[in-house]
Amino acid sequence: MSEYILETEELIKDFPGVRALNKVTLKVRKGEIHSLCGENGAGKSTLMSIISGVYPKGSYEGKVFYKGKETNFRSVKDSEKEGLAIIHQELALSPYLSIYENMFLGHMKTTCGVIPWNHYILESKKYLDQVGLHENPATVVSKMGVGKQQLVEIARALSKKVELLILDEPTASLNDDESAKLLDLMLEFKRQGITSVMISHKLNEVMKVADSVTIIRDGQSISSYRVKEDNLTEAIIIKDMVGRDLTHRYPERKSNPSETVMEVKNWTVYHPEYHDIKVVNNASFYLRKGEILGFCGPMGAGRTELMMSVYGKSYGSRCEGELYLKGQQVVLNNAKAALNAGISYVSEDRKGLGLILIQAIKTNISISSLKEKLSKVGVVKAQEEIEYAEKYRKDLRIKTPSINQFTRNLSGGNQQKVVLSRSLLVDPDIFIIDEPTRGIDVGAKAEIYAILNDLVQAGKSVIMVTSELPEALGMADRIYVMNEGKIKGMLMNEEATQEKIMQIALLG
Repeated sequence: MSEYILETEELIKDFPGVRALNKVTLKVRKGEIHSLCGENGAGKSTLMSIISGVYPKGSYEGKVFYKGKETNFRSVKDSEKEGLAIIHQELALSPYLSIYENMFLGHMKTTCGVIPWNHYILESKKYLDQVGLHENPATVVSKMGVGKQQLVEIARALSKKVELLILDEPTASLNDDESAKLLDLMLEFKRQGITSVMISHKLNEVMKVADSVTIIRDGQSISSYRVKEDNLTEAIIIKDMVGRDLTHRYPERKSNPSETVMEVKNWTVYHPEYHDIKVVNNASFYLRKGEILGFCGPMGAGRTELMMSVYGKSYGSRCEGELYLKGQQVVLNNAKAALNAGISYVSEDRKGLGLILIQAIKTNISISSLKEKLSKVGVVKAQEEIEYAEKYRKDLRIKTPSINQFTRNLSGGNQQKVVLSRSLLVDPDIFIIDEPTRGIDVGAKAEIYAILNDLVQAGKSVIMVTSELPEALGMADRIYVMNEGKIKGMLMNEEATQEKIMQIALLG
């Protein structure tokens, strides 16, 4: 019997105008944690979609072997029957159903057409205990945080008697504590004999749990390593991923902030549904011209809610407090008013709030500038729209065969660059960027960091909300720390450390 539970032979997958995979070979040993690394657009998710049956047999060239036999999966249901489950980066739960309903949706058995609900409630508890989620199975999924929803996805996979678990960026939306718990859970699965394939851009996590690593670049399998036997390091992975040494993850720049361009005083935001609950409580901060201002804190600290409410009261049932731009008090009642006042906001939810996925790349880039820059008497200047879209495709290195391609077909990192392109075209004075590098690779991160540096060098100001403390330390001039809806403290870059940030968040 083969020591490999999963093998691929020279997989080729083409999409219109682009070859996503070109003779990719992968070997995964039974009972190990195997990590798949590569830049955005390298083909990692496409490869996993072929293996799990998202792309059926016949839509690609090459062979996939699972448990020693060539697969013939026509759908995800076929692979699940064989004990293979995939958990995508964008969670596939129904938000209005309960935990146990989500877990058994699609594979419930009935008796005379009647679903034995009590049986499935009891069954769900067994798998929830296995993943360490101690919630009432009747809890509606939308009432839980992202970390707990991730555990529901894993519990659902376990309920299908999984032998090979594929996790696509499992910790991209989690804070440090939730990520650590999930990694520990993967190690526990390993002890139980479950094989895991993890796609991740967080190399520290890869080094912590992976037994083997395969690197894909530009649709080709570049190298495979045994972590301990080959003395693998993050530097080796990065070099194979990007095709060059990446000596500085955070580009150097000379910081020279000047006058205050925005000030928020005593800002309080109330929950959009429960109008008496304060999501942001009496927050005050200021932003200077030519600086990157970081906002850190644990998941649920109120950072995103604060920024969305400042951006034209885009969050909350009501907002109280004062907002000053260049010393003048202003009232911005909607996002359009904020944009006209020189503020741009890039959401952490690029698919839900940042992009129109069924529209072309050029449309997503131009949509916020149509009235001011790209139209005349109500008619879009088509040639200028194309020229701007091509300019940002080139400047930001958006990997796409055409600016007319649907945005949904891009990788996460390239989608993020499209969102940034739209803000750059608007040319605001203040950029609010929420989780600018979530779920993207180190090469694309370096490119986005360079863009942010260029903005502040040009006299713009950037507010960067980030859950990655090394990112805040590497990029921000000052760091505000939030928790429980309050600003707990502020640190200058030269005095800031991860330990100090966490201490302020937890203790004030």
